[in-house]
Amino acid sequence: MAILVTRPHPDNEATAASLRAQGHVVLLAPALKFEPVAFHDESEASYSGIIVTSANAIRAIAPQLPELRLSKLPLFAVGEHTAAAAREAGFEKVIVAGGDGAALRDKVLQGARDKVVKKKSTLLNLAGADLSRDLSAELGAEGFNVVAQTIYRMVPVKHLPREVCEGFVAHGIRAVLHYSRRSARAFLDAARDEGVEISALSIPQCCLSESIAGVLREAGATQVAVAAAPDENALFETLARALRTRLA
Repeated sequence: MAILVTRPHPDNEATAASLRAQGHVVLLAPALKFEPVAFHDESEASYSGIIVTSANAIRAIAPQLPELRLSKLPLFAVGEHTAAAAREAGFEKVIVAGGDGAALRDKVLQGARDKVVKKKSTLLNLAGADLSRDLSAELGAEGFNVVAQTIYRMVPVKHLPREVCEGFVAHGIRAVLHYSRRSARAFLDAARDEGVEISALSIPQCCLSESIAGVLREAGATQVAVAAAPDENALFETLARALRTRLA
């Protein structure tokens, strides 16, 4: 019996390694595919800091960093995973928020109070094409000028791997892990197109947030569990509880 990970590549590989170390069999079905978008800054703004909500933004900007000269600016990362990617890419001052958009907004406001960035200054938001939260507007209401630059997109994967479809048909998958609303929707669309939606929704759906869980509930899933915090360790704990409950 396997655990299905819908997280995009390459982060899904680290997730799979952690799950295998815990004794699980793992199947991978990345629901979204990462595509970088070249950074073209036509604003001519002088930035006092950078906002990043995903490690994918770091992956997208990394090849251009030497020419952009952004690495010395303070960077506000949504969580530790994104922060680690930023440090590895060469950013020198990385401030870590608590794992979601609200925590990131609050961390930026705290940074202004701590004089990490100037109040009412211009911030660069390295963003994906599809935003789950409008941080630019929220921080704009606090007096910042936020310039959002789309530097990557996540494209839905339309088909599930054959072994995953066979796993659903044979009832060989124990639970599914979900990391974002968009990936959850993409997974559901692919499962529906493959004719395995009923089997896919009949097992525990473990979600990184309540927002993601809503997508699964709306689709008809009844065994939906939400991590206590927006980080992977909390999601693994949620998975363990869901599996224990299913065996009880």
